[in-house]
Amino acid sequence: MLETSDAYDDIRDAVAKLCANYPGEYWRKLDKEMAYPEEFVKALTQAGWLAALIPEEYGGAGLPLSAGAAILEEIHKSGGNAGACHAQMYTMGTLLRHGSPEQKQKYLPEIANGSLRLQAFGVTEPTSGTDTGALKTTAKLEGDHYVVNGQKIWTSRAEHSDLMVLLARTTPISEGMKKTQGLSVLLVDMREAKDNGLTIRPIRTMMNHATTEVFFDNLRIPVENLIGEEGKGFRYILSGMNSE
Repeated sequence: MLETSDAYDDIRDAVAKLCANYPGEYWRKLDKEMAYPEEFVKALTQAGWLAALIPEEYGGAGLPLSAGAAILEEIHKSGGNAGACHAQMYTMGTLLRHGSPEQKQKYLPEIANGSLRLQAFGVTEPTSGTDTGALKTTAKLEGDHYVVNGQKIWTSRAEHSDLMVLLARTTPISEGMKKTQGLSVLLVDMREAKDNGLTIRPIRTMMNHATTEVFFDNLRIPVENLIGEEGKGFRYILSGMNSE
């Protein structure tokens, strides 16, 4: 059953009040400077709005996806840019639905309180576009690490994120396999990865969306950072977008 349009009036009013502190000139100045709205994102985090979909047991509000949509809609309605931080709300769905109890306990409380940012989503590649099954970034298991090589593009907020949900091929395509098989999800700690096999290059666009291209050169990711089962990452990515 769909909620009525006024189901989240209290949430909308509170978000609008917060957004009133960041008028049009704030956003125009940032756009001119190609700068990230750090102050705005911190305010949203401190108010708890970016943790709205995280279950209460991990420090979030445990609200449904429709409430998250209302929050983001109100930001845009107020003249702001929810694209600067919306992934902090929904990208964690892959971890929440398919991560191990240890992974969820390690990361979700810190994502909820804002001490960790999970805003980067490494899927799209220059040669694959929307054909996700054709991606070429590989993650080869060597001992207790995956060694990742490849490139992602249009990876927004990579410069402003601590963690990245990465989709990579762990099993080469063979005869009879679907292209979407053999893909796995890895959680990348970008704080450790930068300059250790991970390179981030900003892409200048007409609208300031903090987007980048990301390069992986023998980046080593601990095997415990595998989310769910190896080879089922395509399904995890799709189902993780709905955190209800």
